[in-house]
Amino acid sequence: MKAVRIHSYGGPEVLVYEDAPRPHPGEGEVLVRVHASGINPVDWKIREGHMETMLRHTLPLVLGWDVSGVVEELGPGVSGLKTGDEVYSRPDISRDGAYADFIVIRESEVSLKPKSIDHIHSAALSLSALTAWQTLFDAAGLAAGQRVLIHGVAGGVGHIAVQLAKWKGARVIGTAAARNHEFVRKLGVDQIIDYDTERFETAVRPVDVILDTQGGVTQERSWKVLKPGGILVSISSPPSAEIAATHGVRQAFVFTQPNAEQLAEIATLVDGEKLKVTVETVLALSDAMKAQELSARGHTRGKIVLRVL
Repeated sequence: MKAVRIHSYGGPEVLVYEDAPRPHPGEGEVLVRVHASGINPVDWKIREGHMETMLRHTLPLVLGWDVSGVVEELGPGVSGLKTGDEVYSRPDISRDGAYADFIVIRESEVSLKPKSIDHIHSAALSLSALTAWQTLFDAAGLAAGQRVLIHGVAGGVGHIAVQLAKWKGARVIGTAAARNHEFVRKLGVDQIIDYDTERFETAVRPVDVILDTQGGVTQERSWKVLKPGGILVSISSPPSAEIAATHGVRQAFVFTQPNAEQLAEIATLVDGEKLKVTVETVLALSDAMKAQELSARGHTRGKIVLRVL
């Protein structure tokens, strides 16, 4: 099969589009013919070696953990899926990914894709939607009537998170560049803050939940915007428990986990027209280097996706 792999850690130039062995499903696994793979910051962070100690990958490594495709072959013990099923997944990030013609995924990590959207959009949805779900609902316990501040609300996770928060009945404040204001307003953001011209900590009255997609200085400035007992949840860098305690608030860090049941619920929301995913750029698998460079620059509206088939 064709795949994009890395044989060493480094810059975009270490991505190699090449022939690679076609994998075979084992016990409880399925072989998926990849139709599309979404691009996420975790892809290029792994490529650069930032997560080597945590994940201990074996090189060469196929990148990409946001996938939509069709079940090609069943491993022993698979009972909930059949060949020909259209599926999507955020598979185990410690294994080979989906920048390839085929990927092997555990059945427990796979769900039927939304029926109302194509593989390109399904591949853009899985990781971002799981991240937003696990941050807002599992970690923060977001409830109707609460106020949530989402940093980078036009991005891959942000634009999904605002829709899930509105579906839950929360009021949403979001930071975004001016070019994205109309886009996020249509998604349902109640208060938009231009991060180039406004200081969110002076523009926002205290909120119950903050979803931090940026880390760094943005995270540091966020503490003072929380209500007493509120929570800051980051997907960028672990917030300090000590700093949270001094402000009388809580903190959490979310590293997205595979979850087929949550993906099934998300598919239901998409098919019920409660949730939609935006794809800004579609590139060929062989253009993975360009796709990662675009992702690393930031400011993407929605997602970047590689078309594989």
